[in-house]
Amino acid sequence: MQAVMDDMNELQRELYDIVKNATEELDLSEERIDVAAAQAIAEALKVNTTLTWLKLEKNQIGDLGVQAIAEALKVNTTLTYLDLDSNQIGDAGAKVLAEALKGHTTLTGLGLNTSQIGEVGAQAICEALKVNSTLTMLDLDANQIGDAGAQAIAQALKVNTTLTWLNLDGNQIGDAGAQAIAQALKVNSTLKKLFLDANQIGDAGAQAIGEALKVNKRLIDLRLSENHIGDAGANTIAAALKVNTTLTWLNLSENQIGNVGAEAIAEALKVNTTLAVLGLHTNEIGDDGACELADALEVNTTMTKLHLDRNCMDYGRSALLDVREDNCRLELTFDDQIGCLAFIWLPRKATAEDVQSVFLLLTSGLQLEDQSACLPALPAETHHKNCKLFQIILS
Repeated sequence: MQAVMDDMNELQRELYDIVKNATEELDLSEERIDVAAAQAIAEALKVNTTLTWLKLEKNQIGDLGVQAIAEALKVNTTLTYLDLDSNQIGDAGAKVLAEALKGHTTLTGLGLNTSQIGEVGAQAICEALKVNSTLTMLDLDANQIGDAGAQAIAQALKVNTTLTWLNLDGNQIGDAGAQAIAQALKVNSTLKKLFLDANQIGDAGAQAIGEALKVNKRLIDLRLSENHIGDAGANTIAAALKVNTTLTWLNLSENQIGNVGAEAIAEALKVNTTLAVLGLHTNEIGDDGACELADALEVNTTMTKLHLDRNCMDYGRSALLDVREDNCRLELTFDDQIGCLAFIWLPRKATAEDVQSVFLLLTSGLQLEDQSACLPALPAETHHKNCKLFQIILS
């Protein structure tokens, strides 16, 4: 230990002391931590007994620095969360971390997003997941694991009994990878949140996932936005929604779902009693699909938020705005990233003049602070105590 300390420069010793004496949470993000600094942090982790949460995001730790941290994890018994996002970690770094995970018994969360991990690194991590019994959260967003990596993860999910949150966004996963994950979902009984946004999943992958949702009884949050899912995939997912009783959040935004898929989803919403949030923005849904969704919302009692902005609706939008039989009030907020109306909570009793006032306000060019002052005052109403607030997001 003394020899290691003697080799440290002033900055490295400072980091060593900070980590050695840290209690509970420590954020060292964007501190230009390089390999040598990471090695100093690793030495401190070997002796620290109070730190539970360490954030090292956006540094230059690399594979060599991670190797030192992985060695420290083999002896550290208190750290529960480690964030290594955006650190130029590749397959070599993933492999040494995986070896450490096999024997580590306290770490519950590991962040590795925006790294350079491919299928080899993913496969190593998956071998660790097969035997690790404490990790509940794994973030692999924005890597390059591909179908082969996804297939390895699927094999791990079949036997892992602790992971509840898994982020695989932006990983070049196609239908083959999605199909493998779908098979795992049929038998996995612990995963609650699965993120697959910004991949290359088409109808075949979506159909496999839909079939899995018919039997899966644990997943509550599924993200599939920014893929290549069309009506065929949406139809199968819709069929699953008719029988699935656990999913509360589903994001199918930024796909190629048209009226046919929207109509199938609408039919599912008439009988589904658990889904609360549904993302369908930036698809190809027209008036027919919008009207079917409006009809479904007349009878659905659990939906609280529906994203439909950036579709191809005209009179279908009016049908959606008229759906508020049991809703309480009108509120408007504005999303300056979209540059248009973002949220509408509309009661059935809102008058045509109220709606027209809102429309004129939105098209007036006033800034947000001016619009807030000019919102029309809706008539006060007495509402039933079970009055349901529903949020629709339209362009």
